[in-house]
Amino acid sequence: MLVTGFPAGMFQTNCYILAQDDAEDCVVVDPGQDAAEPLADFLARSGLTPRAVLLTHGHLDHIWSAQAVADRYDIPAYIHPDDRYMLTDPGRGIGPALKPFLEGAEFTEPRTVIELADGDQVEHAGIRFVVDHTPGHTQGSVVLRTHATTADGDDVEIALTGDTLFQGSIGRTDLPGGDHEQLLASIAAKLLVRDDATAILPGHGPTSTIGRERTSNPFLAGLTGSR
Repeated sequence: MLVTGFPAGMFQTNCYILAQDDAEDCVVVDPGQDAAEPLADFLARSGLTPRAVLLTHGHLDHIWSAQAVADRYDIPAYIHPDDRYMLTDPGRGIGPALKPFLEGAEFTEPRTVIELADGDQVEHAGIRFVVDHTPGHTQGSVVLRTHATTADGDDVEIALTGDTLFQGSIGRTDLPGGDHEQLLASIAAKLLVRDDATAILPGHGPTSTIGRERTSNPFLAGLTGSR
């Protein structure tokens, strides 16, 4: 499987592209600010056509280009219902200090929006994603899990964690809808129950694994997960 991405915009939000090997279809995750044109260039060079836009949550740095990308390719955008309002009014999710970033910007929903729920299985481009609802950073935050086969033939789980879990850190909870204890509970219930080898593709910064974060992330000290 091709799993690649690039940091977009002033917030350096990771926009991911996933496609099966030698496939012509792909899935786009979290196209943020200024992601639309670099994404279109990459897709054209790679001969890939997106079939869906998946959003890990509704903050503007993750959804900024969702409508442009989804409508350009006439594909659905997926988001949890608790964050859907931010597709048209992202200012409600960022607080007054950050609202100047939105001056002059207008936001509309993609033509087709599909709501996600905990436990859903979403399949596009031959890739199946399992949806884990992980409220805390926002009330509609989700983690998207799928599997890939390595060059050695090993099966590896991939977790696109948005702003729920980063390498060495966790999502901020000081914005509207944030809840620190709820975020920790989500991480314990949905992420720390995964195998140590599970790869983490976060919304910002470098990749990691569940095992690495379990042992070295200071925000997770004393936190355990149970199936």
